[in-house]
Amino acid sequence: MEPTDHLRPERYRSYLLVLARMSLRDWGPAAKKVEASDVVQDALLRAHKALPQFQGTTSAELQAWLRKILETQLLDALRYWHRGKRDAELERSIQESVNDSIKRIERLAADQTSPSQRVGRHERAIRLTDALTALSEDQRTVVELHHLSGYSVSETAERMGRTKPAVAGLLRRGLSGLRERLKDLR
Repeated sequence: MEPTDHLRPERYRSYLLVLARMSLRDWGPAAKKVEASDVVQDALLRAHKALPQFQGTTSAELQAWLRKILETQLLDALRYWHRGKRDAELERSIQESVNDSIKRIERLAADQTSPSQRVGRHERAIRLTDALTALSEDQRTVVELHHLSGYSVSETAERMGRTKPAVAGLLRRGLSGLRERLKDLR
């Protein structure tokens, strides 16, 4: 039986990519060697192979399942650069990082809080990450650093090696692009 569109792992590529980038962003030199897109590709490949064993029926269950696969792939990649050593602290940190990233994405996506509106929170998070991925790399990075990771404009400018006015302009254009792509969610 073919899965419905909302139960296709590929549909969640942007979501997983944003989670992977955010989770890797503050790691040390080993994380800088890990490409988020490669980790996501490996996670999706693993998910496609294991899809017949997936027992869920909702998109929220699929998202949770894919996040666990992504966590495993992130750990494998970081372990590789830490010379294959198993590190319980690294595992806890990755899990916490992914969970924190999910909460920040959902907070940004969930501007409504009624129970009926919360039902669509997972779908809004997917739409938000799709819209983020459609931005230019610089705009996406500024929005992720400022709104999802909580850096100030000054801190974002410093991390990106840009001036504050340049970052402010990228942020303004990035948010404008997101609003345009997400206007039908209101």
